[in-house]
Amino acid sequence: MPIIVQKFGGTSVADSQKILAAARKAIRAQSQGNQVVMVVSAMGKNTDALIDLARQISEEPPAREMDMLLATGEQVSVALVAMAIHSLGHQAISLTGGQMGIMTDSTHTKARIRSISAERIHQALDAGNIVIAAGFQGIDASNNITTLGRGGSDTTAVALAAALHADTCEIYTDVDGVYTTDPRMIPEARRVAQISYDEMLELATAGAGVMHNRSIEFAKKFAVPVHVRSSFSDNPGTMIVVDPESPGAAVCGAALVKNEAQVTVLGVPDRPGAALSVFSKVAEKHIALDMIVQNEGAEGRADISFTVFRDDLPATLRAVAAAVQELGAEGYTCDESVSKLSVVGLGMATQPGVAGAMFRALAQKGVNIQMISTSQIKISVLVSRESALEALRAVHQAFQLQAAPPTAGRSGPSNQPVACSDGGKLIARLERMETLVIEAIELDESQSRVTFVGLPDTPGLAAQTFDDLAKAGIVVDMIVQSISRQNRANISVTVAQRDLERTLRAATELAKRLGSPSPTHCPEVAKLSVYGVGMRSHTGVAARMFQSLAHQGINVELIGTSEVCVTVVVDRAHGQKAQTALKQEFADAMV
Repeated sequence: MPIIVQKFGGTSVADSQKILAAARKAIRAQSQGNQVVMVVSAMGKNTDALIDLARQISEEPPAREMDMLLATGEQVSVALVAMAIHSLGHQAISLTGGQMGIMTDSTHTKARIRSISAERIHQALDAGNIVIAAGFQGIDASNNITTLGRGGSDTTAVALAAALHADTCEIYTDVDGVYTTDPRMIPEARRVAQISYDEMLELATAGAGVMHNRSIEFAKKFAVPVHVRSSFSDNPGTMIVVDPESPGAAVCGAALVKNEAQVTVLGVPDRPGAALSVFSKVAEKHIALDMIVQNEGAEGRADISFTVFRDDLPATLRAVAAAVQELGAEGYTCDESVSKLSVVGLGMATQPGVAGAMFRALAQKGVNIQMISTSQIKISVLVSRESALEALRAVHQAFQLQAAPPTAGRSGPSNQPVACSDGGKLIARLERMETLVIEAIELDESQSRVTFVGLPDTPGLAAQTFDDLAKAGIVVDMIVQSISRQNRANISVTVAQRDLERTLRAATELAKRLGSPSPTHCPEVAKLSVYGVGMRSHTGVAARMFQSLAHQGINVELIGTSEVCVTVVVDRAHGQKAQTALKQEFADAMV
């Protein structure tokens, strides 16, 4: 019999009438011949109320006791939903995370799932019950209650769907699907019928609040089709599967993270292993880095910039201060008044000009870009918070995201396993559910690096730079922009080696017009890209990469990050050695 997992968020079970409505949806699914597992969040703003109550008692409550407290919210919900189903004449049983056998590590308030024993759930389903599962929680090896952190109920739902080999996982929420951007910010945003796992991963991290990135990591890893739907209507919603809505569309969506903070470590010695000290100390605090930018060093020193959630800034600065002292770096700065704007799409990997179009749209609105980081399917820029909403509107309009792409929906939903087709490996991975998965470590030795040095930090700078390159017929691969302490910008790009001379001519002409120093370059570089699932949520990935390269005496020239890939540029002479080192470092996670 098919199994369906249905997840209902806090707004979907906020009062008795909504609880009854959710119960009816589950009963309807069961009457259609399915076995049904409901994953339920705490009612309404119950979790926020519990957090507020705890902070009235203690400014820094113990993490273990916070988990004990917060887990009660879901326990209330599951009991009430089970009562609702019984009142409607059907069988139901409510289960906490521990009763379901959801085993986690012991990182309180941010626990990771290690395994799920599905035996009790199967027994309850086979007895004719609708199983009401408490989201957001599990237990560790010492039987302590743990919670999963942000988006924990989404993570529970998709993880259960994977463990139960469910046919689909339905996420019921207060919106009727995934939109091209947040419709509360941009009213003309369009609901997409279908989106790929990779696109959804990037958008989730970039600020799209519909799904949490850890839940999409599970979906991709175990090929679970996810259906995002409204709790309050029967609209078709959005399918999250392997294929995009429109393979021909360069961009599928734009997203904004308002609560970012930028940290820059100044004057880091430009030597192998220097970045490791910074990233390892931040990783020890279990802080997820977002954008990471390291541009070409000068006079033996380099600046490293990265962003974190603003709530994580105090702990981040403590870690950075320790790294600065250890390295003998010149210091650090931070800026809490920034936001990250991203555009995402599988199509941009094969269609040039996306970055230029984005930068032109921002330039026309007078929006200044402080940082740029790119991957194959995402371009992210850092802008001031006061200009963030206008910037989002500009790029949404520039890519006509409000209009349905001409091939939308033609490919149809696809659910081919993406990470593991071997049965034995799949079982092993279910026993290590939330471990890092590395899909590929690729080496590209066909590129050159060119760095525009000391450009004036003004609105339109990036647009002008990439317009000049486009006019010269140059296709740019990797883009990294950082701002120096003198309010001057360095922009590094990688291009095909055959395009190096044309790129240098265009860069030199631009530098003369702007009164900037001559560009620097390296004719042969190696670009190493590590692709996987959990690249950002596993906070130590960057540190492990830099550690393995440092042990080989390999210096990193450029860094770029995304949700599914971390890319570094090194001297071409070290390319093969660097790839071997990274493969050895991540051998336990390779598929």
